[in-house]
Formats: sequence, C-alpha cells, structure tokens
Amino acid sequence: MTTQPESPSLTYFEKQRDLLIQEISNSMESVLNNVNALNRSLEGGVAVGKEFDSVSQLWGTFYDGMAQAENLKRKHETPPPLSAESAEEEPESRN
Repeated sequence: MTTQPESPSLTYFEKQRDLLIQEISNSMESVLNNVNALNRSLEGGVAVGKEFDSVSQLWGTFYDGMAQAENLKRKHETPPPLSAESAEEEPESRN
C-alpha cells in the first residue's frame, strides 16, 4: 500500500487507521514469507523421505525373506506333534 501525503483533512482516527493498516500489511507480508520458507523446508523433508522409500522396501523384503527362512527351518527341525489317536496306539504296539 502506498503512503499518501497527509492532508490536513484527515482526522486522528483516520491517521491511526492508516498506520495500523500499513502495519498489518507489513505483518502479512512477513507471515507470507515465513509460510513460504516453511513450505520449502517441508518439501525438502518430504523429498528426503521419498529417497529412502526404495531402501525401506529393500530392507522390508530382506526381513520378510529372513522370517520365511526361519519359519521353514523351524518346521523342518521339529518333529510333527503326535495326535491323540497315535498316542493311544503306541502303548498297545509295545505290548
């Protein structure tokens, strides 16, 4: 907002109003500049996060594969559990 030359016809209220409007305008410009700086900073943070997306997927695949390998290892190492029928038959077969 451009400052107008003060004319003697302006009242005290009008002068103060113009000063406050100018101060608000300056403050709004400052807020806009700070919001723009925050936006650039957030965009930078999001960009860095996106760079790690493929690495995250790779590690996720690795851990999933390791978990599957561990489950297969456990499955092959432990004997199958005895069912109730086979547990009853064993004592009979010994006699």
